[in-house]
Amino acid sequence: MSYQGQTFFLEEWLRASIIGNSGSPGSSSSVSSNQSPLTSARAIIQAWSELRECSQTQSFKPHHLQALNALVESRASLFVSDPQARLLISILGSQSSELGEAGHLFILKLLYVWARKSSRPSAEVVGLAVEAFRVQFEKLGSQSPLLSAEFMLVLGAVCYIPSLGNESRAVCLDMACKLLDGFEVVKCVEDVVPIVLAGVGYCLASADAMSHFGRLLDFALGVWGKAGCGWPAGNAAFGLMILHLVEWLLFGFFSSSYLEKVNMFGREVFDGGKRIRAEFSSVMAYAGVLRACHKALAIGLRLEVTSKLRMLAENGIEAIARRVNGGCATRTGAENDLSSRLLLQCIALALARSGTVSSRPTLLICLASALLMEIFPLRRLYSIVFKSLIVGSVGSSVHELVKEHLASVLFKEAGAVTGVFCHQYISADHESKQLVENLVWSYCHDIYSGHRRVALFLRGEMKDLLGDLEKIAESNFLMVVVFSLTVTKQWVNSNISANTRMDTSVEILVSLSCLEYFRRIRLPEYMETIRAVIISVQENEAACVRFLESMPPYADLTRPQDFTFLRDKRYAWSDDEVQTARILFYMRVVPTCVEQLPAQVFKKTIAPTMFLYLKHPSEKVARASHSVFVAFMSSRKDSETEDKESLKEQLVFYYIQRSLEAYPGLTPFDGLASGVVALVRFLPAGSPAIFYAIHSLVLKANELCFDPSSQDAVLGNSLEESGPGRKIMDLLLRLIFVVDIQVLPDLMKQLAQTIVQLPRDGRTATMNELFAQVAESDDVVRKPVLVSWLQSLSYICSQDASKIPPSKRQGSLKILTSDPESRDSLSARL
Repeated sequence: MSYQGQTFFLEEWLRASIIGNSGSPGSSSSVSSNQSPLTSARAIIQAWSELRECSQTQSFKPHHLQALNALVESRASLFVSDPQARLLISILGSQSSELGEAGHLFILKLLYVWARKSSRPSAEVVGLAVEAFRVQFEKLGSQSPLLSAEFMLVLGAVCYIPSLGNESRAVCLDMACKLLDGFEVVKCVEDVVPIVLAGVGYCLASADAMSHFGRLLDFALGVWGKAGCGWPAGNAAFGLMILHLVEWLLFGFFSSSYLEKVNMFGREVFDGGKRIRAEFSSVMAYAGVLRACHKALAIGLRLEVTSKLRMLAENGIEAIARRVNGGCATRTGAENDLSSRLLLQCIALALARSGTVSSRPTLLICLASALLMEIFPLRRLYSIVFKSLIVGSVGSSVHELVKEHLASVLFKEAGAVTGVFCHQYISADHESKQLVENLVWSYCHDIYSGHRRVALFLRGEMKDLLGDLEKIAESNFLMVVVFSLTVTKQWVNSNISANTRMDTSVEILVSLSCLEYFRRIRLPEYMETIRAVIISVQENEAACVRFLESMPPYADLTRPQDFTFLRDKRYAWSDDEVQTARILFYMRVVPTCVEQLPAQVFKKTIAPTMFLYLKHPSEKVARASHSVFVAFMSSRKDSETEDKESLKEQLVFYYIQRSLEAYPGLTPFDGLASGVVALVRFLPAGSPAIFYAIHSLVLKANELCFDPSSQDAVLGNSLEESGPGRKIMDLLLRLIFVVDIQVLPDLMKQLAQTIVQLPRDGRTATMNELFAQVAESDDVVRKPVLVSWLQSLSYICSQDASKIPPSKRQGSLKILTSDPESRDSLSARL
């Protein structure tokens, strides 16, 4: 294993693998950064001096233990030479009874540094070490698990020394195998796992005899499944250690061309009929084989055996995945089955870290289950929150569970697992694709429902818990977006039917609407997905109707029936942020497909919600509702024209009423202005709805402009002022150039009546603006009439109304009236 000649601590590399920082053997990234502060050179020299004194005086004192501790704390940069190793071995042999557990532990750690950092240790010193270990074996092997683990590690490191004789290596391997039996009966803590596995790895790399090799590998892969064993229970972190241990071991065999060991390894790992192995450890071992094979190919090691091993490993993972899929399908409460959960986690991590794997339907379904049940376990977490609610309160243990998941390697690998999932999906058959699509779409509905309930219940309470739940949901949103984009990209150059494409587009839109609340960043993949599915939906009436009918009905928006859990909290639709985000998504999509909507569908499904959210406190949401109204008013379709035109007129009355009663509080002026302009442009000429809208605007302007408490703030002396009353007046002035000729006389009359009642400064400002607009107008038909109207209006405004004779004032305002005679005269002039 020549590639490992540089300094390399296997146990540190295994620890680093849990956080995705395994790097390459011997690289700086393969060593844990969690090292103790370096001791000064003077302190190191002093420590060795005190240890020499200990050896000479044959007496071990407390300050000698401190010297050993100082050296151990500097082991990351410490080099232990042969004479220093001889000194440590001497103390171990002569002062064994006085060292205590801590002294033995420190000496074993330093001898491990010597074994790993010495390029050519003296055969004599190596022999002394083996003999010292043989003498101390019974004593050290019966100590604490941590001491036994360090003993296992140093035994493995010594076995790994190339100059060690076969006889001495056999002695060390025998002691290592006997030590492993002790770990099965002693209660071990999790900290010993990477140390013991590293010791096993060193021993496996140096073992030549099948007896030793099989026994060591049986422990690494099988100890997790033994009932009543004192070894820590299996988990995903330990599984990653196994994966990278196998990768390190097998890649070393490849690099050194140890084909006999490769074949021995293959027989031991894949001969499942004779060995009892924990399934999760077998999955990770297979993934380690795949990773080693890919690394070998990457550096040009093209061995015939790699293809065989790769196929065996993929088949092994698939076989276990098939059993997991069957278990999840047949067992109730599969999400609470710990064994299935662990296998799902490990299969996901295995496929994420093992490189490209052949597409197999079983793996695709297993990855989908892992993503939706384990990597984003929101359904289970929501259930736990509500179970706590039944008890009376949500305890801190629930939050600890969520934080633990956020910090887990499984959650951190979500992106990598999603990438593998999408890769498997691309090559899957149609049936498998539909199955996982349905799983994802259904999951999105569950997350919407669950998070909505949790957010309402925790509103104002336990904000940290809610925030951490949303971090998981945000990551889940990214997964759904990436998967949805992958689905849409399959439509290019594929023979998928138009109906299937439209059905899938609707499902994607509905699913994204459910997760809209979690869209916190601008995502190019999101926009690309939306554009792709909108094109499919807006071209088909049935698809548009199906999508919009999936919007929560008005009754559910305002009075949900299943929110009794709120107890003394009052439900307010405007405070339901998760629901609001979803409705906002619909409001943004409706304008793109409103052309295809039958009038009755809009009236029944869209209009009630549109009018409700016109009064939403969020300006963004209210503006989107106005945009829906504008889109409907401006929509045109050859069929059902009469129904749609009739509905437009019906909606205008309530739209104007609801918008103006919330202005200037909730109604954004830009939204109101766009709605008014749309209705006067697209309703039939002379429509009563237009007259109603103008009349209502004039009344609102009068209400705002002539309110004594707001008059100065509204109009004042400057054209730049932007009070709510001034905005309404400006809108009315702009309508002069938009309304049809049947409505224009009435508008001119009502404007004139309002303007002449304004304070002098207000009249002057308004008239100046009117003159400017008319002067800039290029409407050669209306302009002469407006000029005449302005001259009459200007005359009245320039006079003191109380001093003008009634007959003269009436003549001046005649053109402003709306009686039939004057209207006909105006129409003729236009």
